[in-house]
Amino acid sequence: MRHASANMDTLISLGSTAAYVMSVVATFLPSVIGAVTFYDTAALIVTLIFLGKYLEARAKGQTNEAIKKLIGLQARTAHVLRAGQEVELPIEQVQVGDELLVRPGEKIPVDGVVLSGSSAVDESMITGESIPVEKVEGELLIGATMNQHGLLHMRATKVGADTVLASIIRMVEQAQGSKAPIQRMADTISSIFVPIVLVIAALTFIGWTIVGQVSAAATNTAGMMGASNPWIIAIVAAVAVLVVACPCALGLATPTAIMVGTGKGAEQGILIKGGESLERIHAVRAVLLDKTGTITRGKPELTDVVELSSTPADDMLRLAAEAEQGSEHPLAAAIVEGAKARGLTLDRAPEHFTSLAGRGLEATVEGHAILVGTRRLLSEHSIASSAVEEHMAGLEQQGKTVMIVVIDGEVAGLVAVADTVKVGSVEAIKQLREQGLEVWMITGDNQRAAQAIAQQVGIAPEHVLAEVLPEDKANHVKHLQERGLVVAFAGDGINDAPALVQADAGIAMGTGTDIAMEASDITLVKGNLKSVATALALSRATLATIKQNLFWAFAYNVILIPTAILSPLIPFLRENAPIFAAVAMALSSVTVVSNSLRLRRFGR
Repeated sequence: MRHASANMDTLISLGSTAAYVMSVVATFLPSVIGAVTFYDTAALIVTLIFLGKYLEARAKGQTNEAIKKLIGLQARTAHVLRAGQEVELPIEQVQVGDELLVRPGEKIPVDGVVLSGSSAVDESMITGESIPVEKVEGELLIGATMNQHGLLHMRATKVGADTVLASIIRMVEQAQGSKAPIQRMADTISSIFVPIVLVIAALTFIGWTIVGQVSAAATNTAGMMGASNPWIIAIVAAVAVLVVACPCALGLATPTAIMVGTGKGAEQGILIKGGESLERIHAVRAVLLDKTGTITRGKPELTDVVELSSTPADDMLRLAAEAEQGSEHPLAAAIVEGAKARGLTLDRAPEHFTSLAGRGLEATVEGHAILVGTRRLLSEHSIASSAVEEHMAGLEQQGKTVMIVVIDGEVAGLVAVADTVKVGSVEAIKQLREQGLEVWMITGDNQRAAQAIAQQVGIAPEHVLAEVLPEDKANHVKHLQERGLVVAFAGDGINDAPALVQADAGIAMGTGTDIAMEASDITLVKGNLKSVATALALSRATLATIKQNLFWAFAYNVILIPTAILSPLIPFLRENAPIFAAVAMALSSVTVVSNSLRLRRFGR
């Protein structure tokens, strides 16, 4: 009221205040208007509305945790070389041009470039890709990523607010701040409805006051509530109008449907932050899917073993896996796990092991000299790889990482590792397309691997964006929004956070990072892509129920307000109009709640 605008709060205030004031008068002056009270009505309205607002505010407040966790990724200190001496300094004191040392297991303090040393760096928290990136002299480093197994000597090129992580934090903050709350349908209706009710109640009071004073006998006021005062007639009729127009049904129309809808979603592993999220997702027309961890498993797996010599494939794989047991690289882990999955026993540790950054490894296993790695590794050992090119090209065309296995100087075969498609992804994308949605895949992976996955799951080649940075994902969301599309983005990595909050509906896979889940509107607990289609259908069903509830709640008022106005002319309502108004209001609430409970049958 302070801002001279009417909404649901105005209706709630008027309804509960009218019921309470009338109850107070009835309590202390029962001879005036009778002993009927409406304390329970006033209390019920206020309790339900404040509970709903508390739950909504709590759900919205959780999105701020994403910012805190992004900030928490930053390294706290750095090992800086000053005047030839290593000094540990707070990260805030690192300057552009400083030389730093990063040991295995430490976070890269700031963005920079490798001066010397080599290692594999886990950039999954920034790029979302599960395979660590080999870093050698001249390679760029991203702050907050994890150095795995080598000592790196680096120079700082970006510090403070200029780092990649800082830019991601800024983008999340800006995207969260730019989200305008959706205007609720109930408020739209009430903004028109409340002034009308006020006018009607005032006119009812004035009208029956005039009529009562002019012709008390004609309206038979002598027996009304034991008093002949025409003011009482007017007050009772006006209060009946306010009580019957009390927004209990309107107030329940949205929260009850949302409560049932979100509860039903939780049963199916779909966690929805609140009604605002449901309202946004039901209108989605385009879905952008991150590849790693969303469409695929997000973990490299052994997919192919190609025998190219007299050494049996199982023997070749066993020796390669035993050699890889000395490595901490995820590709090595994929080979080891793949060998075990094939029933091979790995009981011999390598007698000698050397990790060669960016190339592979060399080891001695069971007396055999083993090489597992790239073409470059073979070239360094003067071993021709031309004979395996055709096999490698075919596997690489499928987006797989291929490693050559050499035993005692002879190429024994190939092993291929890839991030494989999740069970259900193909069917899920088919369902999304059948709903008439544009389906896109976005990834930081290379174009070849991205197109290979897209082909497997049925995404059009022109809807594939590869080798993108976090800001590219958010920008593409903006591009689709500029076309007038309501956009959903599904991802699981920290790098997806800007796109998740920029999208009209952010969907996080429950198998992903906490930051992705907290920056999103919906979390899929099972990490199953089929739940995206289910979430869309559930949101549409919930919004349809809300609209039905609002329609019946409004229709109830349209029908019963005139009845309340004319109550002095209806014999059985003359003395009991507020009571019947309260009963009618309760029945309208029961109708709305019952309609909302139908959502419990969703999916059956």
